[in-house]
Amino acid sequence: MKVPFFDLSPQFQLIGDEVKSALDEVFKSQQFILGKKVELLEQAIAQYCQTPYAIGVASGSDALLLSLLALGIGPGDEVLIPPFTFFATAGAVSRVGATPVFVDIDPDTYNIDPSQIEKKITPRTKAIIPVHLFGQCVDMDPLLKIGQERRLFIIEDAAQALGAEYKPHHSKGRRAGEIGDLGCFSFYPTKNLGAFGDAGMVVTNHPQLAEKIRLLRVHGSKPKYYHKWIGINSRLDALQAAILLVKFKYLERWTLERQKRAERYSLLFDDLLPSVPGLQLPTIQYENRHIFNQYVVRFPERERLRKFLTEEGIGTDIYYPVPLHLQECYSFLNHRQGDFPVSERAAEETLAIPIYPELTEEQQTLVVDRIRAFYRKRAQGV
Repeated sequence: MKVPFFDLSPQFQLIGDEVKSALDEVFKSQQFILGKKVELLEQAIAQYCQTPYAIGVASGSDALLLSLLALGIGPGDEVLIPPFTFFATAGAVSRVGATPVFVDIDPDTYNIDPSQIEKKITPRTKAIIPVHLFGQCVDMDPLLKIGQERRLFIIEDAAQALGAEYKPHHSKGRRAGEIGDLGCFSFYPTKNLGAFGDAGMVVTNHPQLAEKIRLLRVHGSKPKYYHKWIGINSRLDALQAAILLVKFKYLERWTLERQKRAERYSLLFDDLLPSVPGLQLPTIQYENRHIFNQYVVRFPERERLRKFLTEEGIGTDIYYPVPLHLQECYSFLNHRQGDFPVSERAAEETLAIPIYPELTEEQQTLVVDRIRAFYRKRAQGV
């Protein structure tokens, strides 16, 4: 039996007829750009994220770009981000002409380390982009305190964290996206709520920022052909909104199924943990609600293990093999190996294994059994 890293086919079998019906409504309306379906999705996401405003855009990457534009961040400014994240976080900063300034990560959660932030702030620093990586919120309270004291904007990169909650010290949970000034989401197909292509959303509690992003996504135009700002074309189309509205009804169920599979992995790995030094399962900080967009494990001999699993028919992926400060396009920042050791180690040792709502107990057992077999062979010198 093979276990794919990710498989959307079972999900489509469940919702296929509903999706086709929703698309047929759009075809009949001939309203393909923005419109009622997009407005309904914006309302649903705003309510889900516990914010008054949500603005549909073309992608999660554009959500970040538009947020920076709305805050007036540009040439000469600096934005603090982690180096262990998807490229879009840094790419958006560079696209507006600002400079990404990297801050190392926490070794347990892989999220930006709040204790490392203060020393990176300069008079040019204008914002922090905490990334809620793999489905768990960053430790936000220290960031909010720094942001308030130093007058820095907080843009949440919540692309992987729709529905995640930050719950420190027995406090009431706050949803990812509504904690900072702006929250950015991706509906890329592999996300917990995934479109049939690219799509994204910005959420905020601030009416002025919401209105500005609404204009910036249509070239800064209001009314049509009258341009207050220089924006971009980043309109969410009605077809993707229709699909997402169908899927949204199942989001909580799917999230709970992911959490159940994460718990099952913990049980299945239980006997391996003491016998494999360096093996580290995902860590849930505080009482956070982790939605497990990915299930990422730190494995000794990661590359050999991945090769073995591939040969055994087990799908895996690496998030992310090269931290951003070592990417060729950022060589002008003059970073070297060793500048951000925690991120570099995560890039060398972490591996994502299959997790999705339809993953069966038999498949999960096989995944861990094959991992167990690999380390058994290594212990035997094979």
